[in-house]
Amino acid sequence: MIPSEVLKKIKRIQLRTSHRVDELLTGSWHSAFKGRGIEFEEVRPYQVGDDVRTIDWNVTARSDTPFVKLFREERELAVMLLVDLSPSIAFGTQHQTKRELVTELGATLAMSAIKNNDKVGLTLFTDQIEKHIPPRKGSRHVLRLIREMLYCDPVGTRTDLVAAIDHFNRTTHRRSVVFWISDFLLGSVPQSGSLQSETQRANAEKSLERSMRVLSRRHDVIPIIVGDEREMRLPRVGLIRLRDSETGRVQLVDTGSRRVRQQYEAISQQRMNARDAMFARLKWMPLHLQTGDDIVEPLQRYFHRRERQGK
Repeated sequence: MIPSEVLKKIKRIQLRTSHRVDELLTGSWHSAFKGRGIEFEEVRPYQVGDDVRTIDWNVTARSDTPFVKLFREERELAVMLLVDLSPSIAFGTQHQTKRELVTELGATLAMSAIKNNDKVGLTLFTDQIEKHIPPRKGSRHVLRLIREMLYCDPVGTRTDLVAAIDHFNRTTHRRSVVFWISDFLLGSVPQSGSLQSETQRANAEKSLERSMRVLSRRHDVIPIIVGDEREMRLPRVGLIRLRDSETGRVQLVDTGSRRVRQQYEAISQQRMNARDAMFARLKWMPLHLQTGDDIVEPLQRYFHRRERQGK
């Protein structure tokens, strides 16, 4: 049984996202994603200009008149939410944590899929797989997904994107639309320092890119990057202690120093540029979302863009 206070919070999220779902469904959700293939529908007499490869030779032989096969696209999708719950997701400074943003985003996408008669599933990960729920239909199923995104208590303390991909490929065999929701901060990869750490970093990034290529060949991947303003720039508030949420390392930082703030922004920008360059090599089209922002308009723009580009 779900405790009443938990159920109330789930219902609040469901109500808050319902109008967003209607806006998405009247937009480009239906046409932004391709179905899993084509199905035979009927035959009709051959007409000038028809592709001869579509001729149904059995019907043609019986009738002494050429007939062609007609097909229709099967629109039912398998939608999977691949959601990062690593410690950095708990961060947030804009009246919302990244995890709260992830939950509302995941709920909106799941409800949109269900209303479009698609199946939707969920994989939650940190440096291990926290929960895997195969795709199904139905409103009760969506409520379960929302509950898990809200209340799953992660065991892992780091981020392992490669392990998440490997598990996903082992468990999801049907081609799916994968909404991969993460801040894509590689906390477990050394960021700077010795030559050995830089070598480890380069090797880790190569391994990640190889795994991403495998995922991309099997599925339609949509990376959604969730971030917070303070991950890119520091406010001028004097001496503060910053703690790395994944390593636990604490560092005293003088935000009153212009040089320190500029260095922080430069390091953050360098990390973002490396991530975006990897996505560009993979020909992935990421969607960027920030805590505190409304998600509907960015999603609509993204779906329209996919539709125009024929993704």
